[in-house]
Amino acid sequence: MKMTAILATALTTMIGGAVAQERQTGAVKAPADVRHITPELADYTEKLLFGQVWERPGLSHRDRSVVTVAALIAGGKTAQLTGHLNRALDNGVKPGELTAAITHLAFYSGWPNAISAVTIAKDVFDKRGIAQSDLVAAADERVKLDAKSEARRAASVDRAVGTVIPGLATYTNDVLFGDLWRRPDLSPRDRSLVTISSLIATGEAAQLPFHLSRGIDNGLTKTEISETITHLAFYAGWPKAMSAVPLAKAAFEGVQSPAPARKAEGEVEILRSGSQPDSVGAPENFTGKVRVGSRFQRTAPARISGGIVTFEPGAHTAWHTHPLGQTLIVVTGAGLVQHEGGNIQTMSAGDVVWIPPGVKHWHGASASSGMIHIAIAEAQDGKSVDWLEKVTDEQYRMHHGASQLKMKP
Repeated sequence: MKMTAILATALTTMIGGAVAQERQTGAVKAPADVRHITPELADYTEKLLFGQVWERPGLSHRDRSVVTVAALIAGGKTAQLTGHLNRALDNGVKPGELTAAITHLAFYSGWPNAISAVTIAKDVFDKRGIAQSDLVAAADERVKLDAKSEARRAASVDRAVGTVIPGLATYTNDVLFGDLWRRPDLSPRDRSLVTISSLIATGEAAQLPFHLSRGIDNGLTKTEISETITHLAFYAGWPKAMSAVPLAKAAFEGVQSPAPARKAEGEVEILRSGSQPDSVGAPENFTGKVRVGSRFQRTAPARISGGIVTFEPGAHTAWHTHPLGQTLIVVTGAGLVQHEGGNIQTMSAGDVVWIPPGVKHWHGASASSGMIHIAIAEAQDGKSVDWLEKVTDEQYRMHHGASQLKMKP
């Protein structure tokens, strides 16, 4: 078993060195040991991978190198990285662009992968006589992004992430997109190419629809994206490439997750029913089956947010507070609400419930009837709710029983 692992590592290193020998001209020759042990792999490497795939039209040698380096770093495939960094430099990728890609990938594949790549890149640069001055980008202005598109993106992050994990939302808006994506050492198009490649290589399909659309907006063509996915089938594996196909198809057809239509300043905006999927209530914050739909969150100076919450019979929230209070408008069904130290109160369709700021409370459906209510709250310092411990089954049964007794004549 140990000998097999050593042999596999040796083969990987030899293949990485072999492909480094092929530059913009000349054919790749697999190492003699590879041909001796796995002649089929040697043939595929020489005739298919480098003889056909790297020569396909639609994606330049330079861009194929960017895609490959990004996939190797994101996937932690350092044994192949030396050869492909050399190949990238020969294919026209600038040293500063490679270091910018490594920095970019620290955010998309993790600091450990990026730091590991730095060590290998330094060795490559030293052997090629590349000075540090060749790696430092000129002090150009930050890349200007479309203000309205960025405002919508930031609002979407605040809406989906800010109310749950405000720190992550802040770093996403202020650092990832507010700084990294605006650095001039790598063009927005190339940043999209690096990001898409890393997401496919690591199987992060959930993030792909946004970045495929962003890549198109940043200048990547459908053909280039198609060739990127084809190329990555060989460097990340067929399953990951195939998983990206339906997402690319949706991006090409413009039917990815609906985004708010562009609105002129001051224009009324309508969030259409069914325009966004419902989300399931997080199990740490809810008991029973809960769905949240039609979420909304306004950007500054407004700070209101909310959604339509559907509780199945017996479902309810955990204890929680709101820094600026909360308003509930019951749409249908029968519900329960209680603040700490108070009696349970029933609520029904048409009722409007006000929970004062900082008051610990819970609310949900009765045991025998579901309920739908609209929940509205305002954020303070980016946070609109503080979740606390869950309501125990005993507490819920006791409260429910007490409420039913009070309703008897």
